[in-house]
Amino acid sequence: MNMKLSVIIVNYNVTQLLRNCLLSLQKYIKDVDYEVIVIDNASTDTSWKDLILEFSTVHFISSDINGGFSKANNKAIQTANGEYILLLNPDTELEGFYMKELLDFSDSKKDFGCLGVRMHDAEGNFLPESKRSVPDMFNSFEKLFTNLKKNNSKSYYRNDIGEDAIAEIEVMTGAFLLVKKKVYEEIGGLDESYFMYGEDIDLCYTLLRKGYKNYYYGKASLLHHKGESTVKDEVYLNRFYGAMQIFIDKYYKESKPMQYSFLKAGLKLRHQIEKIRLK
Repeated sequence: MNMKLSVIIVNYNVTQLLRNCLLSLQKYIKDVDYEVIVIDNASTDTSWKDLILEFSTVHFISSDINGGFSKANNKAIQTANGEYILLLNPDTELEGFYMKELLDFSDSKKDFGCLGVRMHDAEGNFLPESKRSVPDMFNSFEKLFTNLKKNNSKSYYRNDIGEDAIAEIEVMTGAFLLVKKKVYEEIGGLDESYFMYGEDIDLCYTLLRKGYKNYYYGKASLLHHKGESTVKDEVYLNRFYGAMQIFIDKYYKESKPMQYSFLKAGLKLRHQIEKIRLK
C-alpha cells in the first residue's frame, strides 16, 4: 500500500504547541496511511527532544542552522514518502476527522494545485488569511493603507467567498497547505529566497501560473494560535516586508513596472510607519 500523506511540521521554540499539534494529528487522522515529519529549525529551547520518546512514530529531524521556513520544509520533504504533502504549522490543531475527506476531494479534482481550510484563533475569530487573492496594486494598497473590510467584495482577503464554502481561490496560507508531492517537486518547492512569510503566496501563485487550481475547503476547521510563535519586533518587520519585496521583484519588476514602482513605494512607506510604531 502506497503512503497517502506526509505531514511536514517546522518547529522553532514552540514545544508545547507542537505537542498539542501532534496529539491532534494522532486523534483525528483516521483511515489514512500517513507519516509525520518534524524538522526542528535549530531551536534554542531543546525541550522538543522530549517529544521523541512520547511520539515514537514521528520522524524527527534536527537542523543545525535556522535557514528559514522554506529551506526547512524543502529539506524535510526530501525524506517524505507520501503522495500528498501537508505543510502544517506547529501552532495549529486539527479539529475533526476530515483528512480523508480532504484527500478524496483533492483526488477528484483535475489539475489539483493545493488546498487550504478555514482557520480560526483561540477566541474563535475567523482568520481572513484562510482565503486570499494574489497581491496586486489595488488589493495591496487596500491591505497596506486602509482597514477597508468590504463585505462580499473580492479584495486581498476573499470576502466574497463564505467562510464555510468550498471554492476555487488563488492563495491560502502555509499554516495548512495540502499539495501533491510530485507537483510540489515539479514547481521547485518553496522558494528559499524567502526566510519566512510570503513563500506560501509565491507557491500558490506559481501553481496558478503552471495551470493548476487551488481550493479553499471551508467545511474543515483548524485552530491556529496565531502569532503565539512570533515576536513582533524589528526583525519580524524586516522579514515580513522583505518577503513582499522579493515577491514583487520576482513577478512585477519586468512585467508590470508601473505596479512595481507603486507597490515598492507603498511597502517602504508602510514598513517605516510600522517601525515608528515599535518605538
